[in-house]
Amino acid sequence: QVLVVESGGGLVQAGDSLRLSCAASGGTFSRFGMGWFRQAPGKEREFVAAINWSGSGTYYADSVKGRFTISRDNAKNTMYLQMNSLKPEDTAVYSCAARVGDPWTDWAASYEYDWWGQGTQVTVSS
Repeated sequence: QVLVVESGGGLVQAGDSLRLSCAASGGTFSRFGMGWFRQAPGKEREFVAAINWSGSGTYYADSVKGRFTISRDNAKNTMYLQMNSLKPEDTAVYSCAARVGDPWTDWAASYEYDWWGQGTQVTVSS
């Protein structure tokens, strides 16, 4: 069973930066496609960013492009999300997700991922 655990959330002010981490265990991390999703109160879960097994392919939602950077360290079995220029509308629970290999159709589709973390809260005050 693959276990994914997020960390690094917190309360920050608008314009600040934050780095989230996602550690995976129980599988071969270097084979996993990984993604970040977020869910704000009263809203549906939405795609944030994704990265392929090697890190050579990265994908972003338009709302975070240019501000967020996804990366991974396969030697540490860990994926990261560097979030800069945070806005109040970035406030949400951020969850990481994993799957073996690339998705069949769409990196942004939550159904493509098999394992999910519990999430970490990010709150951006104005």
